[in-house]
Amino acid sequence: MSNYVDLHLHYVPGVDDGVRSASDATQMLRGLRALGFTRCVATPHIREGMFPNARPDLEQAFEAYADSIAGAGDLPALGLGAEHYVDDTFLERVREGRAIPYPGSKSILIELPPSAFPLGLADLCFRLRNRGLTPVLAHPERYAPLYESTDPLDALIEIGVAPLLDLMSLVGRYGRAPQRAAERMLDEGVYVAACSDAHSPADVERVASGITSLVRRVGRDEASMLLADGPQAILDGKLDV
Repeated sequence: MSNYVDLHLHYVPGVDDGVRSASDATQMLRGLRALGFTRCVATPHIREGMFPNARPDLEQAFEAYADSIAGAGDLPALGLGAEHYVDDTFLERVREGRAIPYPGSKSILIELPPSAFPLGLADLCFRLRNRGLTPVLAHPERYAPLYESTDPLDALIEIGVAPLLDLMSLVGRYGRAPQRAAERMLDEGVYVAACSDAHSPADVERVASGITSLVRRVGRDEASMLLADGPQAILDGKLDV
């Protein structure tokens, strides 16, 4: 399998809790390319009080890194989005053009608080859909409300939210409860795509193990859909959701 598209990882150096240096970024990307990822869209955090990144600064940092590796071989094609924490400022960012949708501006990555879904989440996602943006939900298996049941996600899926699996969840990177939730949601066919959420070169080995676990659980054809076809459909705005 190949031609994977990674819609969630942190390779822009020094902007969040991802890689700290350009050399680490390049090492991580080379490792992911060896696993079959031919396109990687950086998703640095935007979160008030923790990662208060501004769109122009992230775009400048991304472009500086991309320019620094121009002409280097064995690397995926690069792109820029962001991992937007859903708080009181998020929708305002979208309205004012301060959020960073995925390339093509058809979809946008969102992250929720780990212990409880925000009030009005379904309405917020509906508003995003009305603006022509598909909300892509980062690592749903890592949210406590979904540890035991997928039911709390049903209303969001009906609106058109696209759940995005973190491959490292399948190998216990975040604990046993997220791993069980990820396995259950794979069995239920919840996910639209899978990603690495890689933060460092050390994550590449875990991502490789996650791909192996994914293939073992759902088969090669379904795994290929989650790693290649699904993420490309997200970028193209052609999801059947």
